[in-house]
Amino acid sequence: MELRQDLPADLRRRFQSGRICLDFTHTGGEGEYTRWELLHRPQDASRFLSLIIGTESFRVRRNDMSRIIYLRAAITSEARARAAGEIAPAEMLEVINEAAANPPLVTQLGNDSNALFLSGTTSQALSTLARDAIDLFASPHGKRIRICEARDCELLLVDASRPGRRRWCSMEWCGDRQKKRTASRRAQRGDAR
Repeated sequence: MELRQDLPADLRRRFQSGRICLDFTHTGGEGEYTRWELLHRPQDASRFLSLIIGTESFRVRRNDMSRIIYLRAAITSEARARAAGEIAPAEMLEVINEAAANPPLVTQLGNDSNALFLSGTTSQALSTLARDAIDLFASPHGKRIRICEARDCELLLVDASRPGRRRWCSMEWCGDRQKKRTASRRAQRGDAR
């Protein structure tokens, strides 16, 4: 099974939002999000669904791809609307609720006392992602969905920090680059702070 920590840093940062439903949105999308597209074939969808959820590979068929893409678009639309303080179109909620109506993946208690998802069907994986989205959007953390402030990023994240001031998808990636830019600007201005 492929693990997140085994991914290169630039890809790994996509899957550090704090919620699997938001990590799912970082696999690509339409319009400006096509630059992130990872789900070109069923094998890609199988790989990244497994990676995001933390299970063995799913058997994704070509006819599953449209359901995967629709659910990703619905969760993305709802999360980005919340981050902007707006309301997403009602049909997006219908897509999420429809996926959640199917049975989810089964969880099992692991030796380390963490809950693990057992492998299952694509429909179960999508239900699990949709249910995670519903849980997030209906919780107080639904108001703490943010967009990374790095001007060349814009990945989603959940700000679970106590003060509520998380700014970057990844401190190691976007946060570090921003700090370097700020230090460079200060050095160019001769600012000694």
